[in-house]
Amino acid sequence: MSIPIFLLSLLSTLTAGQPPPPLRGYLINCGSKNDLVQDGIKYTKDDSYTVTGTLKTLNRTDILSVLTTLRYFPYGKNGKHCYTFPVTNGAKFLIRTTYFYGGFDGGTEPPIFDQIIDGTTWSTVNTTEDYRNGLSSYYEIIVTANDKTVSVCFACNEHTKSGSNPFINSLEVLDLDSSLYNSTDFGKYGLVTVARSIFAFDGDIVRFPDDPFNRYWQPFVDGNPAVEAHANVTSSEFWNRPPAKVFLSGATTSRGKNLTLQWPPFSLPTNRYYVALYFQDSRSTSPYSWRVFTVLINSETFYQDLNVTTKGVTVYGTEWPLSGDTQITLTPRSDMPVGPTINAGEIYQILPLAGTTLGRDVMALQMLRQSIRNPPDDWNGDPCLPKEHPWLGIGCSEGKEIRVTSLNLKGLSLIGTLPKEIAGLTALKEIRLSMNKLTGPIPDLSPLKSLEILHLDENEFEGPFPDALGTLPNLRELLLNKNRLSGGPPQNLIERKGMILRT
Repeated sequence: MSIPIFLLSLLSTLTAGQPPPPLRGYLINCGSKNDLVQDGIKYTKDDSYTVTGTLKTLNRTDILSVLTTLRYFPYGKNGKHCYTFPVTNGAKFLIRTTYFYGGFDGGTEPPIFDQIIDGTTWSTVNTTEDYRNGLSSYYEIIVTANDKTVSVCFACNEHTKSGSNPFINSLEVLDLDSSLYNSTDFGKYGLVTVARSIFAFDGDIVRFPDDPFNRYWQPFVDGNPAVEAHANVTSSEFWNRPPAKVFLSGATTSRGKNLTLQWPPFSLPTNRYYVALYFQDSRSTSPYSWRVFTVLINSETFYQDLNVTTKGVTVYGTEWPLSGDTQITLTPRSDMPVGPTINAGEIYQILPLAGTTLGRDVMALQMLRQSIRNPPDDWNGDPCLPKEHPWLGIGCSEGKEIRVTSLNLKGLSLIGTLPKEIAGLTALKEIRLSMNKLTGPIPDLSPLKSLEILHLDENEFEGPFPDALGTLPNLRELLLNKNRLSGGPPQNLIERKGMILRT
């Protein structure tokens, strides 16, 4: 489960001053035929990163320009539709998806659907409440690339009404420094943003260029006294590099009193969370500008006797259990002449990753897709995962190693050839490609020792009969009739007991 972050303003706030340095990564203006510059950030049209979906423009002048276009994808129970980006294997990214329904399909309620990162269902997209309140919604996740591409996909689920279409307005894949959030094992987990807030601050969202990674820091005001900083901090010296602007204000209380925050301001599902809290003594720098207090979360000690100076400090927990409402309490040490203070915080839900299909199987299927002029629209992202949304015609194994075990694209009028790389799918038990328009020779399939069924009939294959099929020990069905092959099957296939053979 993921929690959408609210309050993304529908009105543009221009950034003053000199043009900031460009962000690293991909910033995509989904559904647009043109690039767009908004608030000093360039958004690129999306047609280089996806091959499916329909473009739509909203006739609205009261919303951000990046929200006026969207791409929507056809309704379907099993298929997924993806954006795919070339990246450096092992690089770390903040991925943000932004949605504003706008009644693009003539309806009154936004569709509900899943969003997927590579092979893992990241969250359910439900923007109904936001849209009812005139707001857009965005979702974020932090992941590292486990290959040379990252895919962000959309798929219908059990809550998607018949005829409803998943959609997206904006997609950002933003490079993060490897040092950020590096206590998390990103080979096994992703971090789904729950809240990122500046306390006792009622200004605009703090983001790029103040945050070089374009993280959104939401204002949070709860009635606690506010205090302004009188000493500057150096962001690069902080764990996770929060922008210096988040330290300009903070929540505090009087001497000897506890400081309590109900944050985030909504109930959390039972799970493990990454929690990072940021502190700075707000007074002018002097030998006495420090304060000591204990940090508790839901009455459990998070950090004992934290010493906060004007240089600031970060405290984090990598796997903190939370459930329901969350209360943060700062308890001052008895000899402190001032009360505790806190400036900002982040909470991420820890998301176990589902893994990925075995790399060589993915490469073989990619070569098959490239060899077909009209491959299925949903052949993007991970072929097997999540298991509710495999590629059309693909069957897979379960367990620690995910392999492709069947290929069934019968009767799809596919035009192209069968590449030799298909022999790399060594876990295949079935190949069913009948009734297509595949041409050229049948490649050497002798590595497919697990293959039991091979249906290539009613195509346009030509060349000699593939004698190597006689070396497949488990082959029991072979249909090659209605092609243009010369010669016939080897004698051992003809004599194989129980063999179904049509040539």
